[in-house]
Amino acid sequence: MSLRINDIIPDLTVETDHGVLGLHDWVGDSWAILFSHPKDFTPVCTTEFGAVAQLSDEWAKRGVKVMGVSVDGVEDHKGWKKDIEKVAGTSAGFPIVADIGLHVSKAFGMLPADAYLPDGRTPADSATVRSVYIISPDKKVQLVMTYPMTVGRNFAEILRAVDALQTTYGNPIATPANWALGQDVIVAVALNDDQARERYGELDVVLPYLRKAKMPSPQ
Repeated sequence: MSLRINDIIPDLTVETDHGVLGLHDWVGDSWAILFSHPKDFTPVCTTEFGAVAQLSDEWAKRGVKVMGVSVDGVEDHKGWKKDIEKVAGTSAGFPIVADIGLHVSKAFGMLPADAYLPDGRTPADSATVRSVYIISPDKKVQLVMTYPMTVGRNFAEILRAVDALQTTYGNPIATPANWALGQDVIVAVALNDDQARERYGELDVVLPYLRKAKMPSPQ
């Protein structure tokens, strides 16, 4: 069964090119993202991991840890990172899980329990290992995006999603369509108008159930 939003991620011990890590210990009290890939040395995935490397300052600004997952071994990852860094023009300092045994892919529901890697496999044999998991400090999945092999991920959207999740986390608010950091938010219907104004100030009442307020300051 695949992980759903608000499920706690499995506390797996994983082998990476940075050594052996426990997923819960690695997340710690931070936000975290897992980017999964079906195979090393593949064109779209190389550009994606390059984009992850180029965004290191953006992840740090948001207090987000990033980890890759790919269905190959540690030595392959180390060799692949040289290509990733060549494409990115910068170092790739994040760990990549060596999921050659498919433990992470199966535990997260990206592959069925009976999946295996055939001899002479291609990326198509693990094509569904193409997901992004955004994880909150309580180790819960907050968002999942899954892409086909032919479509490179939109990292501007991933950053926007992180901003929206961090803004609304623990707050009775939501973000409207196409929201960007700094724009107005939607106040939850659980608050009446007086409660909403007391908490968020002036309201823009578009509809009785659609009330906007200025984005609250970070806690």
